[in-house]
Amino acid sequence: MHVVFLEPAFPRNQREFVRALAQSGALVSAIGESTVESLDPELKSWIFHYEKVPSVVHDDTVIRTVKWIQSKKPVDRLEATIEAHVLTAARAREACGIPGTSVRTTILCRDKPAMKEALRQAGIPCAQSTGTSSPDDVRKFAQQVGFPLILKPRAAAGASGTYRAADASQLESVMRECGVDRGAAVAVEEYIEGHEGFYDTIAIEGRVAHDFACHYYPNVLEAMRTRWISPQFITTNRIDTAPAYTEVRELGRRVIAALGIETSPTHMEWFFGPKGLKFSEIGCRPPGVGAWDLHCAANDMDLYREWAAAICWGTVTQRPSRAYSAGIIALRPDRDGTISGYEGLDEIRSRFDRWIIDSHIPHPGTPTQPVDAGYMANAWIRMRHPDYDELRSMLDTVGQVVKVRAH
Repeated sequence: MHVVFLEPAFPRNQREFVRALAQSGALVSAIGESTVESLDPELKSWIFHYEKVPSVVHDDTVIRTVKWIQSKKPVDRLEATIEAHVLTAARAREACGIPGTSVRTTILCRDKPAMKEALRQAGIPCAQSTGTSSPDDVRKFAQQVGFPLILKPRAAAGASGTYRAADASQLESVMRECGVDRGAAVAVEEYIEGHEGFYDTIAIEGRVAHDFACHYYPNVLEAMRTRWISPQFITTNRIDTAPAYTEVRELGRRVIAALGIETSPTHMEWFFGPKGLKFSEIGCRPPGVGAWDLHCAANDMDLYREWAAAICWGTVTQRPSRAYSAGIIALRPDRDGTISGYEGLDEIRSRFDRWIIDSHIPHPGTPTQPVDAGYMANAWIRMRHPDYDELRSMLDTVGQVVKVRAH
């Protein structure tokens, strides 16, 4: 099994996919933007052949490189696990005759309005939406649907570049912020009230082989806009036992079928509120911000190896233990600038040491990152516990006790 993997070195957890492929018996060729000399010895030990390119999102360059690799040894799979890379990978697959997620499916999983239109046609409940680069079209949609509305780039990942408009005046401001007045294309959506979570799978030939359900506290848009909040997300160990997850799992399976997803990881966002369970969006890739690491810690398994087994051999080898719930809490500096110190860390370590998986506590003197840079941009702590509610309580305590000071 010869697998070409797109960008093995950045971000850092990309190496886990390369490791898993090599440990699963695959011969791994990699295409990346770093020099081969900059790869660490362990990463290089997992790679059979490496090709440096100026950009892993330049279609023609990647296609030429894959064809050159094919000329030396036939390629069985071509894989990418970063949202920005998946469309180039799909185009290279089709140009080179390599099995895997199609261009059509990849586009449907990136273009939010097209995605939702395809799912509405399949009878899957999701927000009303449209895609446009016309301010007049946005205003017309607002008149038809009402406020509040969500605006974001058509191919955004997570809450990146996402804005909420509560009224007509705010809509005008948001359109300028998004560049609609300058011709930028956006997805415009009905705002769905409710609790937000996500559903991750590894699918094999369209069948869900592994699945995991997670919850955000608070919802992502609020979390990425509000400094004082220490946001969390938690993967639950109740997915097999709590009846509430039956509907989430069924929704995920219907979405995978409707979009033609075959053998791939998926990451689906959902809302549950007054209008019931609603689909939000899906990526034909693993989730970001270390979510798979939480799934691994919660379930006593190597999910990266499971992904590799699915990709290479069309099977999985482990069952999730569901022994723990696991979560991350992001700890924001009290202002932008430079980290000056911490309060409350010793107390948290003393109280919860046995339940802490790992943490990232940047040294004093480290420049801060913006609030909207994400859950792992500054300090964070990851924890697990057999009881979901107890874990939530512990993470809440961390958010209340630990303070990140900056100047």
